[in-house]
Amino acid sequence: MTTISSVLEMQRTADSVRLQGKRIGVVPTMGYLHAGHLSLIRIATQHADVVITTIFVNPLQFAPHEDFTRYPRDIERDSRLAEEAGTDYLFIPEQNEMYSSNHLTYVQTESLAEVLEGKIRPGHFRGVTTVVAKLFNITKPHVAVFGQKDAQQALLIQQMVRDLNFNIELNIAPIVREPDGLAMSSRNVYLNPEERKQSVLLSQSLLMAEKMIVEGERNSQIIKEAVTKLLYSQPLAVIDYVSIADASMLHEIEFLSSGTTALISLAVHFGKTRLIDNTIVRIS
Repeated sequence: MTTISSVLEMQRTADSVRLQGKRIGVVPTMGYLHAGHLSLIRIATQHADVVITTIFVNPLQFAPHEDFTRYPRDIERDSRLAEEAGTDYLFIPEQNEMYSSNHLTYVQTESLAEVLEGKIRPGHFRGVTTVVAKLFNITKPHVAVFGQKDAQQALLIQQMVRDLNFNIELNIAPIVREPDGLAMSSRNVYLNPEERKQSVLLSQSLLMAEKMIVEGERNSQIIKEAVTKLLYSQPLAVIDYVSIADASMLHEIEFLSSGTTALISLAVHFGKTRLIDNTIVRIS
Protein backbone atom coordinates (compact mmCIF):
# COMPACT_ATOMS: atom_id res chain seq x y z
CA MET A 1 0.00 0.00 0.00
CA THR A 2 1.23 3.48 -0.90
CA THR A 3 0.30 6.53 1.18
CA ILE A 4 -0.12 9.85 -0.63
CA SER A 5 -0.73 13.27 0.90
CA SER A 6 -0.38 15.55 -2.15
CA VAL A 7 -3.41 16.31 -4.33
CA LEU A 8 -1.24 16.61 -7.43
CA GLU A 9 0.52 13.31 -6.74
CA MET A 10 -2.81 11.56 -6.18
CA GLN A 11 -4.19 12.93 -9.47
CA ARG A 12 -1.08 11.87 -11.38
CA THR A 13 -1.22 8.42 -9.82
CA ALA A 14 -4.90 8.06 -10.75
CA ASP A 15 -4.12 9.16 -14.31
CA SER A 16 -1.36 6.54 -14.52
CA VAL A 17 -3.67 3.79 -13.26
CA ARG A 18 -6.33 4.76 -15.79
CA LEU A 19 -3.78 4.78 -18.65
CA GLN A 20 -2.99 1.17 -17.72
CA GLY A 21 -6.63 0.36 -18.38
CA LYS A 22 -7.32 -0.44 -14.75
CA ARG A 23 -10.54 0.32 -12.90
CA ILE A 24 -10.32 2.57 -9.82
CA GLY A 25 -12.54 2.27 -6.77
CA VAL A 26 -12.61 4.89 -4.03
CA VAL A 27 -13.85 4.70 -0.44
CA PRO A 28 -14.04 8.21 1.12
CA THR A 29 -13.78 8.20 4.94
CA MET A 30 -12.96 10.51 7.83
CA GLY A 31 -10.80 7.82 9.36
CA TYR A 32 -10.90 6.04 12.70
CA LEU A 33 -11.82 3.00 10.64
CA HIS A 34 -14.16 0.31 11.94
CA ALA A 35 -15.63 -2.87 10.50
CA GLY A 36 -18.20 -0.88 8.53
CA HIS A 37 -15.49 1.06 6.70
CA LEU A 38 -13.51 -2.12 6.09
CA SER A 39 -16.56 -3.77 4.54
CA LEU A 40 -16.75 -0.84 2.07
CA ILE A 41 -13.08 -1.31 1.14
CA ARG A 42 -13.63 -5.03 0.57
CA ILE A 43 -16.65 -4.28 -1.62
CA ALA A 44 -14.51 -1.85 -3.62
CA THR A 45 -11.94 -4.60 -4.25
CA GLN A 46 -14.72 -6.64 -5.88
CA HIS A 47 -15.59 -3.84 -8.32
CA ALA A 48 -12.19 -2.35 -9.12
CA ASP A 49 -8.61 -3.31 -9.91
CA VAL A 50 -7.12 -0.58 -7.72
CA VAL A 51 -8.69 0.71 -4.48
CA ILE A 52 -8.06 4.17 -3.05
CA THR A 53 -9.18 4.84 0.52
CA THR A 54 -9.27 8.49 1.53
CA ILE A 55 -8.97 9.77 5.09
CA PHE A 56 -9.82 13.42 5.64
CA VAL A 57 -11.67 14.92 8.60
CA ASN A 58 -13.52 17.56 6.63
CA PRO A 59 -13.90 20.86 8.53
CA LEU A 60 -16.62 22.12 6.17
CA GLN A 61 -19.16 19.60 7.44
CA PHE A 62 -18.76 20.50 11.13
CA ALA A 63 -20.58 23.41 12.74
CA PRO A 64 -18.55 25.51 15.22
CA HIS A 65 -20.18 23.75 18.20
CA GLU A 66 -19.63 20.23 16.83
CA ASP A 67 -16.81 17.76 17.45
CA PHE A 68 -14.27 18.56 14.71
CA THR A 69 -11.32 19.04 17.07
CA ARG A 70 -12.08 15.95 19.14
CA TYR A 71 -13.18 13.69 16.27
CA PRO A 72 -11.20 10.45 16.83
CA ARG A 73 -8.01 10.10 14.81
CA ASP A 74 -5.47 7.25 14.62
CA ILE A 75 -3.62 7.27 11.31
CA GLU A 76 -1.22 4.45 12.21
CA ARG A 77 -4.08 2.10 13.09
CA ASP A 78 -6.13 3.25 10.10
CA SER A 79 -3.23 2.61 7.73
CA ARG A 80 -2.82 -0.95 8.97
CA LEU A 81 -6.53 -1.72 8.77
CA ALA A 82 -6.94 -0.13 5.33
CA GLU A 83 -4.07 -2.17 3.92
CA GLU A 84 -5.37 -5.40 5.43
CA ALA A 85 -8.80 -4.76 3.88
CA GLY A 86 -7.33 -4.37 0.38
CA THR A 87 -6.44 -0.69 -0.06
CA ASP A 88 -3.76 -0.03 -2.70
CA TYR A 89 -3.45 3.73 -2.16
CA LEU A 90 -4.23 5.64 1.03
CA PHE A 91 -4.87 9.33 0.38
CA ILE A 92 -4.43 11.44 3.53
CA PRO A 93 -4.26 15.15 2.63
CA GLU A 94 -3.71 18.02 5.01
CA GLN A 95 -6.41 20.68 5.25
CA ASN A 96 -4.36 23.22 3.26
CA GLU A 97 -4.08 20.68 0.43
CA MET A 98 -7.87 20.41 0.18
CA TYR A 99 -8.84 24.03 0.79
CA SER A 100 -6.79 27.06 -0.14
CA SER A 101 -6.98 30.20 1.99
CA ASN A 102 -9.29 31.81 -0.59
CA HIS A 103 -11.53 28.80 -1.28
CA LEU A 104 -14.86 30.17 -2.57
CA THR A 105 -16.54 27.32 -4.47
CA TYR A 106 -19.07 24.93 -2.94
CA VAL A 107 -21.46 22.21 -4.08
CA GLN A 108 -25.00 22.22 -2.71
CA THR A 109 -27.97 19.97 -3.41
CA GLU A 110 -30.73 22.39 -2.41
CA SER A 111 -33.94 20.86 -1.00
CA LEU A 112 -32.52 17.39 -0.23
CA ALA A 113 -29.96 19.04 2.05
CA GLU A 114 -32.48 21.08 4.01
CA VAL A 115 -34.39 18.34 5.85
CA LEU A 116 -33.53 15.75 8.52
CA GLU A 117 -29.77 16.03 9.15
CA GLY A 118 -29.62 19.20 7.07
CA LYS A 119 -32.30 20.89 9.18
CA ILE A 120 -30.57 20.02 12.43
CA ARG A 121 -27.07 20.73 11.07
CA PRO A 122 -27.34 23.68 8.63
CA GLY A 123 -24.50 23.74 6.13
CA HIS A 124 -23.43 20.18 6.92
CA PHE A 125 -24.28 18.74 3.52
CA ARG A 126 -22.73 21.63 1.64
CA GLY A 127 -19.51 20.52 3.27
CA VAL A 128 -20.15 16.86 2.44
CA THR A 129 -20.96 17.32 -1.24
CA THR A 130 -18.15 19.82 -1.71
CA VAL A 131 -15.49 17.51 -0.29
CA VAL A 132 -16.83 14.44 -2.09
CA ALA A 133 -16.82 16.30 -5.42
CA LYS A 134 -13.22 17.32 -4.74
CA LEU A 135 -12.23 13.76 -3.81
CA PHE A 136 -13.82 12.48 -7.01
CA ASN A 137 -11.76 14.98 -9.02
CA ILE A 138 -8.60 14.02 -7.14
CA THR A 139 -8.90 10.21 -7.16
CA LYS A 140 -10.70 9.91 -10.54
CA PRO A 141 -12.60 6.72 -9.69
CA HIS A 142 -14.77 4.50 -11.86
CA VAL A 143 -16.72 3.38 -8.77
CA ALA A 144 -17.24 4.89 -5.31
CA VAL A 145 -18.53 2.99 -2.29
CA PHE A 146 -20.55 4.58 0.52
CA GLY A 147 -22.51 3.15 3.44
CA GLN A 148 -26.28 3.10 3.90
CA LYS A 149 -25.92 4.22 7.54
CA ASP A 150 -25.56 7.78 6.26
CA ALA A 151 -28.68 7.38 4.14
CA GLN A 152 -29.33 11.05 3.43
CA GLN A 153 -25.67 11.58 2.53
CA ALA A 154 -25.82 8.67 0.08
CA LEU A 155 -28.95 10.11 -1.50
CA LEU A 156 -27.37 13.56 -1.90
CA ILE A 157 -24.24 12.12 -3.47
CA GLN A 158 -26.37 10.12 -5.92
CA GLN A 159 -28.19 13.35 -6.82
CA MET A 160 -24.90 15.24 -7.22
CA VAL A 161 -23.44 12.53 -9.47
CA ARG A 162 -26.53 12.72 -11.71
CA ASP A 163 -26.81 16.50 -11.76
CA LEU A 164 -23.12 17.20 -12.38
CA ASN A 165 -22.61 14.28 -14.80
CA PHE A 166 -19.86 12.54 -12.88
CA ASN A 167 -19.00 9.38 -14.82
CA ILE A 168 -18.89 7.34 -11.62
CA GLU A 169 -20.79 4.25 -10.52
CA LEU A 170 -22.04 4.46 -6.94
CA ASN A 171 -22.33 1.43 -4.69
CA ILE A 172 -24.36 1.98 -1.51
CA ALA A 173 -23.46 -0.82 0.89
CA PRO A 174 -25.61 -2.20 3.73
CA ILE A 175 -25.23 -1.01 7.31
CA VAL A 176 -22.76 -3.04 9.37
CA ARG A 177 -23.89 -3.56 12.96
CA GLU A 178 -22.48 -4.68 16.28
CA PRO A 179 -23.78 -8.05 17.55
CA ASP A 180 -26.44 -6.25 19.63
CA GLY A 181 -27.64 -4.24 16.61
CA LEU A 182 -25.95 -0.86 17.13
CA ALA A 183 -24.86 0.56 13.78
CA MET A 184 -21.08 0.86 13.60
CA SER A 185 -19.82 4.44 13.78
CA SER A 186 -16.55 6.15 14.60
CA ARG A 187 -18.49 8.15 17.21
CA ASN A 188 -19.45 5.01 19.16
CA VAL A 189 -16.10 5.34 20.93
CA TYR A 190 -17.49 8.40 22.73
CA LEU A 191 -20.16 6.37 24.55
CA ASN A 192 -19.61 5.47 28.18
CA PRO A 193 -20.77 1.99 29.29
CA GLU A 194 -24.28 3.07 30.29
CA GLU A 195 -24.77 5.17 27.13
CA ARG A 196 -23.53 2.26 25.04
CA LYS A 197 -26.04 -0.05 26.74
CA GLN A 198 -28.96 2.28 26.10
CA SER A 199 -27.94 3.07 22.51
CA VAL A 200 -29.18 -0.31 21.27
CA LEU A 201 -32.64 1.27 21.39
CA LEU A 202 -31.97 2.83 17.98
CA SER A 203 -31.90 -0.47 16.14
CA GLN A 204 -34.60 -1.93 18.38
CA SER A 205 -36.95 0.94 17.60
CA LEU A 206 -36.36 0.53 13.86
CA LEU A 207 -37.13 -3.19 14.14
CA MET A 208 -40.33 -2.34 16.02
CA ALA A 209 -41.35 0.12 13.31
CA GLU A 210 -40.73 -2.49 10.62
CA LYS A 211 -42.77 -5.03 12.59
CA MET A 212 -45.69 -2.59 12.93
CA ILE A 213 -45.67 -2.05 9.17
CA VAL A 214 -45.49 -5.79 8.42
CA GLU A 215 -48.47 -6.28 10.73
CA GLY A 216 -50.46 -3.70 8.77
CA GLU A 217 -49.97 -0.29 10.42
CA ARG A 218 -49.93 2.42 7.74
CA ASN A 219 -50.33 5.61 9.79
CA SER A 220 -46.84 7.11 10.08
CA GLN A 221 -47.73 9.22 13.09
CA ILE A 222 -48.77 6.17 15.11
CA ILE A 223 -45.49 4.44 14.21
CA LYS A 224 -43.39 7.51 15.10
CA GLU A 225 -45.19 7.89 18.43
CA ALA A 226 -44.43 4.25 19.27
CA VAL A 227 -40.77 4.70 18.33
CA THR A 228 -40.54 7.89 20.40
CA LYS A 229 -42.08 6.16 23.40
CA LEU A 230 -39.60 3.29 23.15
CA LEU A 231 -36.61 5.61 22.80
CA TYR A 232 -37.68 7.68 25.78
CA SER A 233 -38.05 4.54 27.89
CA GLN A 234 -34.35 5.01 28.58
CA PRO A 235 -33.37 8.12 30.60
CA LEU A 236 -30.32 9.16 28.56
CA ALA A 237 -32.02 9.35 25.16
CA VAL A 238 -32.68 12.81 23.70
CA ILE A 239 -34.32 12.73 20.26
CA ASP A 240 -33.45 15.12 17.44
CA TYR A 241 -35.93 13.52 15.05
CA VAL A 242 -37.89 10.41 14.15
CA SER A 243 -38.76 10.46 10.47
CA ILE A 244 -40.71 8.37 7.99
CA ALA A 245 -40.02 9.88 4.59
CA ASP A 246 -40.08 9.04 0.91
CA ALA A 247 -36.79 7.23 0.28
CA SER A 248 -35.97 9.17 -2.88
CA MET A 249 -37.10 12.75 -2.14
CA LEU A 250 -37.21 12.75 1.69
CA HIS A 251 -40.72 14.19 1.90
CA GLU A 252 -42.41 13.14 5.13
CA ILE A 253 -45.11 10.50 4.54
CA GLU A 254 -48.37 10.63 6.47
CA PHE A 255 -49.80 7.34 5.18
CA LEU A 256 -47.81 4.39 3.88
CA SER A 257 -49.71 3.42 0.74
CA SER A 258 -49.00 0.39 -1.43
CA GLY A 259 -45.89 0.80 -3.58
CA THR A 260 -44.25 3.28 -1.21
CA THR A 261 -40.57 2.97 -0.38
CA ALA A 262 -39.98 4.67 2.96
CA LEU A 263 -36.82 5.68 4.78
CA ILE A 264 -37.31 5.40 8.53
CA SER A 265 -34.53 7.39 10.17
CA LEU A 266 -33.54 8.49 13.65
CA ALA A 267 -31.10 10.90 15.26
CA VAL A 268 -30.71 10.53 19.02
CA HIS A 269 -28.27 11.84 21.63
CA PHE A 270 -26.98 9.60 24.39
CA GLY A 271 -25.11 11.92 26.69
CA LYS A 272 -22.88 14.08 24.48
CA THR A 273 -22.87 11.54 21.65
CA ARG A 274 -25.22 11.94 18.71
CA LEU A 275 -26.05 8.78 16.77
CA ILE A 276 -28.06 8.16 13.60
CA ASP A 277 -29.61 5.02 12.18
CA ASN A 278 -32.14 4.07 9.53
CA THR A 279 -33.89 1.34 7.61
CA ILE A 280 -35.66 1.25 4.26
CA VAL A 281 -39.10 -0.37 4.06
CA ARG A 282 -40.96 -1.18 0.84
CA ILE A 283 -44.74 -1.37 1.20
CA SER A 284 -46.30 -4.10 -0.92
